[in-house]
Amino acid sequence: MSTSTTASVSTHILDTSVGRPAEGVAVQLAARSGTLGEWQPLGGSATDADGRCKDLPALPAGTTHVRLDFEVEPYFLKFENQQADAQQDAPANRDSGATTGVFFPEVAITFAVKPGEHYHVPLLLNPFGYSVYRGS
Repeated sequence: MSTSTTASVSTHILDTSVGRPAEGVAVQLAARSGTLGEWQPLGGSATDADGRCKDLPALPAGTTHVRLDFEVEPYFLKFENQQADAQQDAPANRDSGATTGVFFPEVAITFAVKPGEHYHVPLLLNPFGYSVYRGS
């Protein structure tokens, strides 16, 4: 059991459409105290070659909720023609209504935290869906 007065957060992204880490995705971190508190932007980072953000800002004392904002559109635009068209069961043209072909341009994950605990929140990502969970 940790004796720290604050929680800590880490994350990584796996692009499940290619089975590899998602490099170069900007991640912003925000925190608040209480469900009615104002979100406080804390800064951010970008995923490295292993898909990990190793330098997210520390959470302030009293943090009860955290939000991770993943800017995934630039990542997918780099590979747009390579990924979706290469999938055998995926039609090349989707009726997503998006002019860029990116269905989820950003992903925002909000979760509750308790002081002294570490929260690793991986993002499993593909061009048309995502999943998150509390990792270890």
